[in-house]
Amino acid sequence: MLALPLRPYLAALLTALALMMPSASRAAGFEELVARLPEGGYSDRAQTIDAIARTGDPRAAQLFEALLEGRLHARKADGRVVILVEGAAGATAIDALSGESLGEAPARSTERIKVNNRLRGMLRSAIGALSLTSPDRETRLRAAQSVLKSGDPADIEALDAALSAESDREVAAALAEARAAAILNAKAPVAERRAAVAILAARGDAAAQAALAPHASDPAIVAEVAAALARIERTQRMWGVAQNVWYGLSLGSVLMLAAIGLAITFGVMGVINMAHGELVMLGAYTTFAVQEAIRGSAPWLFDFSLLIAAPLAMLVAGGVGIAIERGIVRHLYGRPLETLLATWGVSLILQQAVRTIFGPNNREVGNPSWMSGAFEIGQMTVTWSRLWILIFALAVFFALLLVLRRSFFGLQMRAVTQDRPMAAEMGIDTGRVDALTFGLGAGIAGLAGVALSQIDNVSPNLGQSYIVDSFMVVVFGGAGNLWGALAGGFGLGVVNKFLEPWTGAVLGKILVLAFIILFIQKRPRGLFALRGRAAEA
Repeated sequence: MLALPLRPYLAALLTALALMMPSASRAAGFEELVARLPEGGYSDRAQTIDAIARTGDPRAAQLFEALLEGRLHARKADGRVVILVEGAAGATAIDALSGESLGEAPARSTERIKVNNRLRGMLRSAIGALSLTSPDRETRLRAAQSVLKSGDPADIEALDAALSAESDREVAAALAEARAAAILNAKAPVAERRAAVAILAARGDAAAQAALAPHASDPAIVAEVAAALARIERTQRMWGVAQNVWYGLSLGSVLMLAAIGLAITFGVMGVINMAHGELVMLGAYTTFAVQEAIRGSAPWLFDFSLLIAAPLAMLVAGGVGIAIERGIVRHLYGRPLETLLATWGVSLILQQAVRTIFGPNNREVGNPSWMSGAFEIGQMTVTWSRLWILIFALAVFFALLLVLRRSFFGLQMRAVTQDRPMAAEMGIDTGRVDALTFGLGAGIAGLAGVALSQIDNVSPNLGQSYIVDSFMVVVFGGAGNLWGALAGGFGLGVVNKFLEPWTGAVLGKILVLAFIILFIQKRPRGLFALRGRAAEA
């Protein structure tokens, strides 16, 4: 008699116990739903995808990514859902639930779980919503940026939940911006939409502009959107100028580094060295040879490859430079045309020698991990390779300045430059100083090759791309003056980057060349004229 009235209470008790054990039921539900994915048509699959997303299981994001990429299959033998990973030996099956490797998946042993465009949209939205609560900060940030681009109103609930739990300021700001874009598309109350416009205007980049532009004709918020778009355009112009300045400084550091050795040989010694570009090329190929040796013998040293290559490149290029001076140039002092022709012949010999040894094709020089990637300052992108080259160029400049100003060799070199006969009378071996000066300029060219190997193709023609620009920098800055090479390199680099968007790269260089020609008509010795008796002569 008492059993019947107790049944509803027992049922309620069992339900309460089930609710007190959510983990087990969710796990079972997720596995059951995944097993159901291959069944039915697209509408059935849509319901299953929605149910899987609602479980909140952390494995769902990876599952959806595999389904979106067409890598989720069902085995024909037992219906097990697997993720296929392509490899050199064929496809390998990974269990979609446990991540366990199930070995090789022969062709036609599985059937792909298909999706259409509607399901792809659902999957992208679900991946974004699941990623918003990921324990990984970068994953949450990428998810917020993805939702900002889509602006899907369906993500508002997920964004609110993620915002309430977010403690990182940058991620929270990105979530608020993504929510603002979704609010605009949801046709929320006017006050909320105006607040959303203000949030996106404060962001001020192209993503915010893209989110606001479709609402420019909305009569309720037209004034706010117009003001926000105008503000974003001003911000983008400002950051565009900053980006061009950075590109100009980056190019200028390369020009200065390539020209600084030429400033010594051409400005100090009066030698027109047409083989200077090939000395830069030798530095780049030395870097390639060092990296090849490290790859084959000690790959754990790869991150130090440039630190090893830099002194070797300086020695190789400097040694070749001394050989050129002792073998050819010292017999041609005072005859600039013959020197030009002789060093041009040397440049052709060096190019052909490199083609014979390394081949005519481009060679791969890798970036160490500390030179890879980029970071952002506001809306400006800065690559680590360019930043390190700028630092390296300035370090070489100041080290060379210190050598010339504070060392005994620098004193001898300045004495020979200012008054060669008097320096010889004082007991200075001018021939030795000439050889070492030429070798120093060539060694600096080798260091330039190490830097250029990180941003340009390493080929026998590498030096030809910089020889004309290097001469322009030296002539503009002042022959023989290192500060002139610094000012000329950075000045021409910035001017080039501001001219290119208006005139194109080729016409921009022509205009710069025309400017330099006009400039040296007024100041034949450049920005920083060399002083001394030799200069006066």
